[in-house]
Amino acid sequence: MTSEYKMIIYEKKDNVAWITLNRPEVLNAQSDELRAEVVKALEDAGEDDDIYIIVITGSGEKAFSAGADISQFPVKYPADLVKTKGRRRPYELIREMPKPVIAAVNGLALGGGCELVLACDIIIASENAQFGQPEIRVGVIPGCGGTQVLPRLIGEKRAKELIFSGRFISAEEALNMGIVNRVVPLDKLRESTESMIKDFLRNSPAILKIAKIAVNKSLETPLSVGMSYERDLYAICFGTEDQKEGAKAFLEKRKPTYKGK
Repeated sequence: MTSEYKMIIYEKKDNVAWITLNRPEVLNAQSDELRAEVVKALEDAGEDDDIYIIVITGSGEKAFSAGADISQFPVKYPADLVKTKGRRRPYELIREMPKPVIAAVNGLALGGGCELVLACDIIIASENAQFGQPEIRVGVIPGCGGTQVLPRLIGEKRAKELIFSGRFISAEEALNMGIVNRVVPLDKLRESTESMIKDFLRNSPAILKIAKIAVNKSLETPLSVGMSYERDLYAICFGTEDQKEGAKAFLEKRKPTYKGK
């Protein structure tokens, strides 16, 4: 565990970086300071060649993150937010990072908490999890990707309903909408996350990166452009050591030994 952080717990073990939002007394609300620490941890994990997978979760059983720290809202004005526009935020950083990022959602994921979850590649939710974009109830709109990512996941009409009403949805409803990948009992959340990680780690970390880049591109380009981009990335795979090892191991009927190169 790295001790330089005050609002998160940051651990690295077995090629996995665990980032735990650690303000349970305020349901892991995201202050500016907490977001800055998450960015720092993400940057560290992204640059660490020994880290293949990143997991983000919250401390306690009540909340992943209940959203922004509303106590900071009364003293904020447009100029304050404009000044931060060029500052790196965890939401964009997660999407840009060519490493799989898993959200293990324990309890409430609301507002900025929901947007942090939506930025992740895979979402595993506990049965007590709830999701929502209730920003409209405090006089703002989602400002960390909610109006952009949610419609891409669940469609324009359902996204507008959730954003216009600010209502919460259960883990099961989120699963049915296609927001989350799995719903598991709260006491099985860590175990289920680790099980999925094992599935991912059986594969080449280098090719996992390329796969994430390819899928993300599909959400940003017309199909014809995306197909061309995919073909280029497919060709790049053949320049990696891991591709040669994977093919050779398959033909020799043995487990591959990947190096991430």
